[in-house]
Amino acid sequence: MKILLLCWRDTAHPQGGGSERYLERVGAYLARHGHEVVYRTAAYPGAARREARDGMTFSRAGGRYTVYVRAAAAMLAGRLGIGPLKGVDAVVDTQNGIPFFARVFAGRPTVLLTHHCHRAQWPVAGPVIGRLGWWLESRLAPRVYRGAPYVTVSASSRGQLVELGVDPGRISIVANGIDPLEISDAAPAPAPAPGAPVRVVTLSRLVPHKRIEHAMAAVAALPGVVLDVIGSGWWGPRLREHARDLGVEDRVVFHGQVDEAIKHRILAGAALHLMPSAAEGWGLAVVEAAQHGVPTVGYAASGGLRDSVADGRTGVLVGREDPRAFTAAVRALLDDAAGRAAMGERARAWADGFSWADTGAAFAELLAGIAR
Repeated sequence: MKILLLCWRDTAHPQGGGSERYLERVGAYLARHGHEVVYRTAAYPGAARREARDGMTFSRAGGRYTVYVRAAAAMLAGRLGIGPLKGVDAVVDTQNGIPFFARVFAGRPTVLLTHHCHRAQWPVAGPVIGRLGWWLESRLAPRVYRGAPYVTVSASSRGQLVELGVDPGRISIVANGIDPLEISDAAPAPAPAPGAPVRVVTLSRLVPHKRIEHAMAAVAALPGVVLDVIGSGWWGPRLREHARDLGVEDRVVFHGQVDEAIKHRILAGAALHLMPSAAEGWGLAVVEAAQHGVPTVGYAASGGLRDSVADGRTGVLVGREDPRAFTAAVRALLDDAAGRAAMGERARAWADGFSWADTGAAFAELLAGIAR
């Protein structure tokens, strides 16, 4: 089959994250199993318009919003037998807030992939774009995709879709996989030297709804604790300013985008992974930290963390969305080395159960079914 994957970013994009990694791992699996895969996404400075990677063809055009317009035009051209999107057999349309409405423009069997609903994120886009975006996501998209198959990554996200009127019988849960650790990455981190600071980590895009400020507040209240921040995003300058305002600029280390080896080295050296996000579909970073026996502290109300974190066993989910409650949970775990170690080992065992091969196989079966 020729399969079209639609997503507003790819992992090479400066603001790419977990949802993009998910789709690329699915695409790579499909390509390895003999399918022709085209990944259509936005352009960004320095990016090639067309690129071959992991068996897929990446086709880039448009920016943050115009990517949808450019993709719609390319799909319409493909229906006429013109351009790289001609001859498509099935489509995976990723709804990161709004979908590409491929069911209309491509005219081919389409799966709508939704990691989570974006009600909490749309206000950041401003009053006009925010209201329009939420209307597209919550009102128009469920009507356009009525009767179409949906895929999401957790039971919590499935519940959000059902609240929007999506038929629960049309929603498949296909969990995130995890990249196996390289031998060097899997080696345990050396014990910290006596007197060395305790390190905690957050692995995240730097955008407002991730609420990295709550992790900083915890560090500000816990002398001797250092926060490593892995990731980049447009909110980064505000976070650096916030660290200065809290007086912890010397205890918050912004690493930016790093390669896999550095990422895993930082994760392995952490006592805890902090994820105070307002909304998550799953939380891939939770499982990546768990590979190193590092438990996660997050908020129960974030949605997907209720599925990726077993509260009290592989991490802690704070019931009250408040920096003081979050700080108290972090302090309690840092003070309980034995309990934290046991929690980390359970997290490691939990992470061992995930595989991108399982994720890709589930998608391959679903796409074969709709193409028939």
